[in-house]
Amino acid sequence: MLRGLLAVAPPEDVVAIVNTGDDVVLHGLHVSPDLDTVTYTLAEAIDPERGWGLAGESWAAMEALERYGGNTWFRLGDRDLGTHLYRTQRLCDGASLSAITAEIAAAWKLGLTILPMSDDRIETRVTVPGEGEIGFQEYFVARQHSVPVSAVRFAGAADATPAPGVLDALNEADRLVICPSNPIVSIGPVLAVPGIREAVEARREDAIAVSPIVAGAALKGPADRMLEELGHEASVVGVARLYAPLAATLVIDNVDAALADAVEAAGMRCVVTPTVMNSPDVAAALARVVLSA
Repeated sequence: MLRGLLAVAPPEDVVAIVNTGDDVVLHGLHVSPDLDTVTYTLAEAIDPERGWGLAGESWAAMEALERYGGNTWFRLGDRDLGTHLYRTQRLCDGASLSAITAEIAAAWKLGLTILPMSDDRIETRVTVPGEGEIGFQEYFVARQHSVPVSAVRFAGAADATPAPGVLDALNEADRLVICPSNPIVSIGPVLAVPGIREAVEARREDAIAVSPIVAGAALKGPADRMLEELGHEASVVGVARLYAPLAATLVIDNVDAALADAVEAAGMRCVVTPTVMNSPDVAAALARVVLSA
């Protein structure tokens, strides 16, 4: 979605507010998976097969760690390690996560502004029935999101504050776009930071969401299963019920056109257009719809 927006809008006009609830400390290093995936994707450096990490990776560090019997369930490539080493060192120097994110974006020569949702530590934790809470990365990576979830909690969110620039962006933007990602664990942590949900709700008429559910399923990840496990409907209608307080408009795919009236009954205007971004042209066309709807 961001690549599509950058294809039709000047980069300097785009601000991406990114989830950091997935952040984790591994081997003493601060890893920010969502920030890095956004950065690598926009820099056209991401591994296209895995959808995360850098293309052309080598794995010597992980192989050495494996030899020693170390923890390798979360794979960090040799090139990718440089990002985490830099971020961790700068945090130790006293720099904020938002300042470091700007430095990394500048190093990759990205023209947009990328903001973490907060400079404070927030951790997404999920409850697995019969086990209790586990960290999001254990659920998503170590367990391959193969276990059911009965609750989600954003530890630390209540005491956090939005990163510098976040509320200004939400208050001043011509258009707020809720990108097609997991409403519970990708968008949810951002909204859990005090002040952010309220800022989005105040701009409801200027906000537009793109459904991450197409024909009752998530194109990637466990959003459909997670919605059902937590008592929501895994459909564009279920998404509309979640997002109606936040955005006036929901964009859904052509295959869900028959549900447009139900989306509007849930309290959102409905726009029907191709949303499966399997090419840059489709992404750009969707971005034009999002900006003009």
